[in-house]
Amino acid sequence: MKPFEISYLCLEPFMPPLIKIVRRRLIQIAKSSSTRAEILDVGGRKSHQTINVQAAITVSDLPRETEIQKILNLGLTEDIVRQTYKRRGNIRTIVFDDMTRSALPDEAFDCVVATEVLEHVEEDALFVEQVHRVLKAGGTFLMTTPNGDSVRNTNPDHKRHYTREQLASLLKSVFEQVEVEYAIRAGLSRKLGLKSWSTRKPLQTALSMAGNFVNTIQSAKSSLRTQAQGTRHLIATARKLS
Repeated sequence: MKPFEISYLCLEPFMPPLIKIVRRRLIQIAKSSSTRAEILDVGGRKSHQTINVQAAITVSDLPRETEIQKILNLGLTEDIVRQTYKRRGNIRTIVFDDMTRSALPDEAFDCVVATEVLEHVEEDALFVEQVHRVLKAGGTFLMTTPNGDSVRNTNPDHKRHYTREQLASLLKSVFEQVEVEYAIRAGLSRKLGLKSWSTRKPLQTALSMAGNFVNTIQSAKSSLRTQAQGTRHLIATARKLS
């Protein structure tokens, strides 16, 4: 592992619980593969959710071009690409790619992950179809998105917030096996955890770390998986059986 990855793992207890849940599931997927798993992280940018996952990671994202992308820190830049290669040991390649019209090859990946991406995509059905195409038979699509059953859409780049039923219906139009659950407890600890970390703002950083630590404990309750109100995200697992 590289120094950045070691530092990240040391701080992981204080990272946002959603990223930790996704990373833990990716580790399980990688371990279940009989060979070194090929994982595609769509919209992952720096791909923190794949740190120390024992797999070959491909990161794909749109180039950062629009003003909204710049304001919201979305998309890839050449600087992010260089920095990520320098910091990471399991990144095979980083590509500029539009998943609704992807140039990636058929049946190339054991797993595709998209963390908080689909809500930004206008042509969501095309996105899901392309994910299905690039997955190997038996592959898994793991994704998260805001919980449209309780989270109002105020983000200028979000095309929609899915209810659990809407997301399940979209995925089932392509995938044979789909599971959608609620995740991440709403409340003060989550709000604190969303604050950025900075050495120039030690108090804010400490509060954010504490918020994430508490929110992780709150979000570990299994009852949250079926709780529409009071949760902030949806986590979906879709499998391509053949």
